[in-house]
Amino acid sequence: MEKYTVIVSGGMLEEEYALKVLRDERTEFVIAADRGLLFLYRHQIRPDYIVGDFDSAPSEVVSYYREQTNIPIRQYDPVKDASDTEIALRLCLNLGRKNILILGGTGNRIDHIWANVQTLKIALDAGANAILLDSHNCVRLLEHSIVLDKNKAFGPYFSVFPLGGTVEFFSIKGAKYPLTDHALTPYDSLCVSNQYADEQVEITFPQLPDSIVILMETRD
Repeated sequence: MEKYTVIVSGGMLEEEYALKVLRDERTEFVIAADRGLLFLYRHQIRPDYIVGDFDSAPSEVVSYYREQTNIPIRQYDPVKDASDTEIALRLCLNLGRKNILILGGTGNRIDHIWANVQTLKIALDAGANAILLDSHNCVRLLEHSIVLDKNKAFGPYFSVFPLGGTVEFFSIKGAKYPLTDHALTPYDSLCVSNQYADEQVEITFPQLPDSIVILMETRD
């Protein structure tokens, strides 16, 4: 059974869904990133690591973990060159964690969401699989072709976008809106909100250094 490391960040945390992920038997390691620590504290879930500049986590909560537990804490200057989520992700990679779920990486701030999407490239480059997750969205990066099974899908819809430049010879088979040898560019919305037509959808494109695709599986 595949095991996961879960990063709990400081964005939107839907209580029921987040607790379902954290209490799943496949979750074996938890890292709290700044304000995400408050969620864990409220629900009495013990993290394995705590990171952040703690500019948004309540000081009394941080003090509790410093004084009452032996959990490793890595504190950073608020004037830093990376987000708390990125710092937590890099820690995962340094610890050899390869299957990573990020909760609290979405929410009201589009700038934070987009930064977190781009941060997934750090995991991809390290040979790890990192996913941004909430109850409506599952976001990951692809560097090669993939087959999606309808009966295992996160939701009924999926969208694809290039991360960076144009991805040439991009094809989708088995979907309501198929494509063949399409030039997937960052400047149009052609590949938003596709759906399954068959039991499997095949997404193919050449595996090249600059051909990175954002896959968003979504549900209402």
